[in-house]
Amino acid sequence: HPSYTYDPRVSVILLPSNVGKRKAQIAAIRRSFGDLVLNVDSDTEIASDVVSKLVRKMQDPAVGAAMGQLTASNRNDSWLTGLIDMEYWLACNEERAAQTRFGAVMCCCGPCAMYRRSALLLLLDQYETQFFRGKPSDFGEDRHLTILMLKAGFRTEYVPDAIAATVVPDKLLPYLRQQLRWARSTYRDTLLGLHLLPGLDRYLTLDVLGQNFGPVLLAISSIAALAQLALTDSVPWWTGLTIIAMTMVRCSVAALRAGELRFLGFALHTPINIFLMLA
Repeated sequence: HPSYTYDPRVSVILLPSNVGKRKAQIAAIRRSFGDLVLNVDSDTEIASDVVSKLVRKMQDPAVGAAMGQLTASNRNDSWLTGLIDMEYWLACNEERAAQTRFGAVMCCCGPCAMYRRSALLLLLDQYETQFFRGKPSDFGEDRHLTILMLKAGFRTEYVPDAIAATVVPDKLLPYLRQQLRWARSTYRDTLLGLHLLPGLDRYLTLDVLGQNFGPVLLAISSIAALAQLALTDSVPWWTGLTIIAMTMVRCSVAALRAGELRFLGFALHTPINIFLMLA
């Protein structure tokens, strides 16, 4: 930003080429000197009190990373951006909020996350040399770095009143590509982090199993329903009604907790989930 050009507190690092998020992070971390490192994506704006609220959480030396609450800055642009904004609210205020009660948020999201620099320096080599299918990994940075923090014995936390607004995809195809990339990261890094679960609260084992097997069961149910329709010409009413009922229960609970009726519209996310699992 031009306002920081002559600010002596700011050092801009220009890399010779686009080397990806992971290597850019590592270059910045190695040039940093503070006790704490704040990661903010380029398409994200943070509230004026985010830093102070995250720092307050990081005063506990047992905490290695803390993330803020994400919202979609362009949520009013289309039905999709509104849907993603609701998805972020649920991911933060249900999933992460529950995980933080047991000291282990399983993924500190990149748009707004603070890390303990001394912990990062211990983990950088592992972070930089992660491979996937024999090639350097170029996705899932946030989840992998969080797993490494937990592996090193640090807690990871969620701070709900540290608000960050990020730009989300407004077209369906880029959104589906993003979700497929995130799904690959979830399954890959869950496998890498399975050995951590016995040392964490039992709730987190249940949570991880639910996150990974819930969508798979939804996909299997959908395939079975389609097979029944194709082979017997009978409509799979019970499967369809069960999926609809579970979806509406979840959306109704979210609408009550958030105090916003718009969360009933999150039911649209279920067919997207089914498509992603079958794709």
